[in-house]
Amino acid sequence: RELEEVASRKSEDIDFNAWPLDLLADYVEKTHHRYVEEKSAMLIPFLNKLCKVHGDRHPELFEINKLFLESANDLAAHMKKEELILFPFIKKMVKAKSKGETIDRPHFGTVENPVAMMKEEHEAEGDRFVKISELTNGYQFPDDACGTYQVTFRMLEDFENDLHKHIHLENNILFPKAIELERTF
Repeated sequence: RELEEVASRKSEDIDFNAWPLDLLADYVEKTHHRYVEEKSAMLIPFLNKLCKVHGDRHPELFEINKLFLESANDLAAHMKKEELILFPFIKKMVKAKSKGETIDRPHFGTVENPVAMMKEEHEAEGDRFVKISELTNGYQFPDDACGTYQVTFRMLEDFENDLHKHIHLENNILFPKAIELERTF
């Protein structure tokens, strides 16, 4: 019964602050990074189809499509930097701390350097989705919207909501704690 209760909890009910940093990094990667990859691959063809079918009556779809393509490409590169550089270093620090070992200074100097870059990129994505939300009138589809149109707007809104959670976990929990942990070495 307790396992079922834990499994049924919403992510809002989870105290991510209490999680070890290596677990949180894995969670972000396996939950939010995968979500971005999977949903981007689904949304791109939907947006292309909307442009072809409805673009003449709704020219804003072309700008929405352009912005989302930029976001998908930028997020793919962003997540790879986290997965190949930042997250492995965070995990290395956690492991060293638990074993009472020291760590060598990373090639990027201090964890604050890639964190600053990631936060800048998060800000750019937030700005981009503000524009997408404005262009979609808060993800409200027009009266003449077909089923694909409606599903696409719902998926875009879900994508933005997941991105906010993703960025919150990194900017407000993972990154500050990684900086704090690095200072203990």
